[in-house]
Amino acid sequence: MTPRKPKLPTALRALRHRNFQLFFSGQLISLIGTWMQSLAQSWLVYRLTGSAVQLGLVGFCGQIPVFLFASIGGSVADRLNRHRIIIATQISAMVLAAILTVLTLSGHVQVWHVFLLASLLGVVNAFDIPARQAFVVEMVGKEDLMNAIAINSSMFNGARILGPAVAGTLVAAIGEGWCFFANATSYLAVIAGLLLMTVSHRKPDVHAGSTLGHYVEGFHYVGKTGPIRALLLLLGLVSLTGMPYVILMPIFADKILHGGPKGLGLLMSAAGTGALLGALRLAARRAVRGLDRWVAFAAAGFGTSLILFSLSRTFWLSAALLLPVGFAMMVQMASTNTLIQTMVPDRLRGRVMAVYSMMFMGMAPFGALLAGVLAEHLGAPKTVAFGGVICLLGAAAFRRHLPSWRVEAQRLTLAQQIAESPTPPEISSL
Repeated sequence: MTPRKPKLPTALRALRHRNFQLFFSGQLISLIGTWMQSLAQSWLVYRLTGSAVQLGLVGFCGQIPVFLFASIGGSVADRLNRHRIIIATQISAMVLAAILTVLTLSGHVQVWHVFLLASLLGVVNAFDIPARQAFVVEMVGKEDLMNAIAINSSMFNGARILGPAVAGTLVAAIGEGWCFFANATSYLAVIAGLLLMTVSHRKPDVHAGSTLGHYVEGFHYVGKTGPIRALLLLLGLVSLTGMPYVILMPIFADKILHGGPKGLGLLMSAAGTGALLGALRLAARRAVRGLDRWVAFAAAGFGTSLILFSLSRTFWLSAALLLPVGFAMMVQMASTNTLIQTMVPDRLRGRVMAVYSMMFMGMAPFGALLAGVLAEHLGAPKTVAFGGVICLLGAAAFRRHLPSWRVEAQRLTLAQQIAESPTPPEISSL
């Protein structure tokens, strides 16, 4: 009997690329700071206002720019050097975090400051996210793309475990300002990693028509391509109705589960742990076969877990239920990302990933605003349960129509492999 090969090398194969190693190490440090700021900012707004609507509004302000400007960011990512775009966005985010640090530690911070800085960071993210998503394939190539996305997601959620836990302790002990300081400092690591990269010059997309035509082309491609359209519609629905549970987490931690800021950190870390497990599970995969079914099951699992979480009134049970919430969310998001990037041509990658960003993050502000209003009238548990039901219905509709999209998805994947390799590898169908 032949012994099984260990999965660890397979799960980490994208790290054989030097640029991705630099990206990974810098981002890991930076993302811990990002999650610390996210929790501290939510608690700061909740402490200053005590309002679910205000929590929803700050989430709206931070993410609505992604919906409004990500398509422009995607067009820029296809026209200009993606590496330089990311360096510029990281420096801009560091400056904004530093301003919030000074305002908070000096005692001059007001709610409108938080709203304004969150909005400006959203504009930065509208340019950063499409460029960063499209840049992954430049670091590792198509062969290791799925693994790189999974490792990137693992890193994101590893930071999501540690960041909120540390932030919850710091907020309770010395206040929110030092969390903002830690985030501002952490950007130095990712900027250094980006500057140390050796990046080959990618030939930017040259569009013979107008700038508006270049801008619209990405939307047109998504609209006419059934599998990509379906994946993005389901992702947008889940982001709109399910993901706002994060915005309401301070209410669950304080009013329902009586855990305070430390409890909030533990709850966020529990969701991050589940998401990390989901990302690690995806990292062990080599082929995209079956990922479309994973998307459907993950959306259904996410909705079911949210409903169960909304019914719990015990802290540790609630924390345990956030594990499958995080797991399912990560599997759907990363699988959708992988499937789309295997189907889309490189000249459209930035613009299509901009639409992905609009669905994943751009729909969230509308969900945050809606959740804040509903929670004010119905309460946070019923609002989260309602979102879970909608996610279940969306998953059922996606699963029902899946067979009609699979043939086209296989054709698109094959076309990209043939276009990018003179001797394409064996195709693994969806």
